[in-house]
Amino acid sequence: MQLTIFTDYGLRSLMYVAAHPDRLCSVKEIAEHYGISRNHLVKVVHKLAQLGHIASTKGKGGGIKLACRPKDLKIGDLVLQLEPSMTLVECFDKNTNTCRIVSTCQLKHFLMDANKAFIENLNRHTLADTIRNKALFSIG
Repeated sequence: MQLTIFTDYGLRSLMYVAAHPDRLCSVKEIAEHYGISRNHLVKVVHKLAQLGHIASTKGKGGGIKLACRPKDLKIGDLVLQLEPSMTLVECFDKNTNTCRIVSTCQLKHFLMDANKAFIENLNRHTLADTIRNKALFSIG
């Protein structure tokens, strides 16, 4: 299992704004903090706003902030919302599956169970759990 860069940037962006609850943050600031592409991050933040996790204000003095409490955001649920697909193997997608043994294969069941356990394990943690060490998010 490998998460996309989109999901990685999404989780890191949420962590950053959650660690700064008393002010608005900028996409530029987050990109510089992590050393990541600002252009890519704009798309990620837009998606997070569409999902209702980030509130944004445009114009001078604008920025982004978390739209809810960090303890209300489960990590597994966030991954499911941000990942374009959780298909570990081709047989998970009925539209593109070409596997000849899919009807009798047991491996797919084990992989489905592992995928489910992965999300359940992540859901034991919230965004609040990821920002306990505020020093990771200090500016400067």
